[in-house]
Amino acid sequence: MIDGLRLALSWLTVLPVPAGQVDDRACRRAISFAPVVGALVGGFGALVLWGLSAVGAPPLLAGILVVALWVLVTRGMHVDGLADTVDGLGCYGPPERALQVMRDGGAGPFAVVALILVIGAQAVGIGTLAHTPWVLLLACTTGRAAFVLCCRAGLPPARPEGMGALVAGSQPLWLVVAWWLVASAAAVLISPAAAVSVVVAAGVLVLFTRHVRRRFGGITGDVLGAASELATTIVLVGAPLGGGPV
Repeated sequence: MIDGLRLALSWLTVLPVPAGQVDDRACRRAISFAPVVGALVGGFGALVLWGLSAVGAPPLLAGILVVALWVLVTRGMHVDGLADTVDGLGCYGPPERALQVMRDGGAGPFAVVALILVIGAQAVGIGTLAHTPWVLLLACTTGRAAFVLCCRAGLPPARPEGMGALVAGSQPLWLVVAWWLVASAAAVLISPAAAVSVVVAAGVLVLFTRHVRRRFGGITGDVLGAASELATTIVLVGAPLGGGPV
C-alpha cells in the first residue's frame, strides 16, 4: 500500500517523492490512491485561490492562474490526455487508426477546441468560488476518482502495452462505489448543486467509458487523463449553480 501511495504521488504530481517499487501491483494500487492525490492538488488550488482573492485579484484572472498551477503540478498529463483522446475520438477509421492518432503527440483541431473549452470553463468556474474555495478540493478529488471508475473490473485496455494495460480492470466495484460515495457525501455538505454535479460526473463517465470502449477497444492512459479533466470540469461548473455552495 505504501508503494502504491508513493507511486501515486510521484506519478500524478511534481512532488519529489521516491516512487519505490514500480510493478503491476504498485501501479494498480496507485490508481486506488489517486483520489487522495486529487484532494492534495485541490487543497493546494484552494489555498492559492484564497490568497489571490485576499489580494483582490479579479475572479477570472484568479481562475486562470489556479488552472495554470494545476497544470504545472500535474506535469500537464491530464490535459495532454484530454487532447490526445479527443483527437482519437474525432478521427475516422478503425480503432487502430484512432490509437495511432493518439500516439502521434500532435494537437489537432479537435484537441485545441477541447482544451480551450475545458480550461476556459474551469477558470470561469473557479473564479466564482472565491468565497467557497473548498469546492476545488471536491472537484479534484472527483476528477481522480474518475481514474478508479475508468479502471473498474471488466473494462479492458485498448493496447497490450502502456499504462492502460497495467491498470485496466484492476479496481474492484466496491472500491469504485466507495470513492464515489465519499465524493458524494462531501458534496452534500457543500450544496445540493455540488451533490448533483458529482452524480452527473459519474453518469457522464460511465457513458464516456462505454464510448471509448466501442471506439478504441478499451482504455488507455490518455483516456484516464481525459476522464479526470471531464469530471473536474463538471464539478467546477456545476457546483456554483443554483445559488452556489453554502
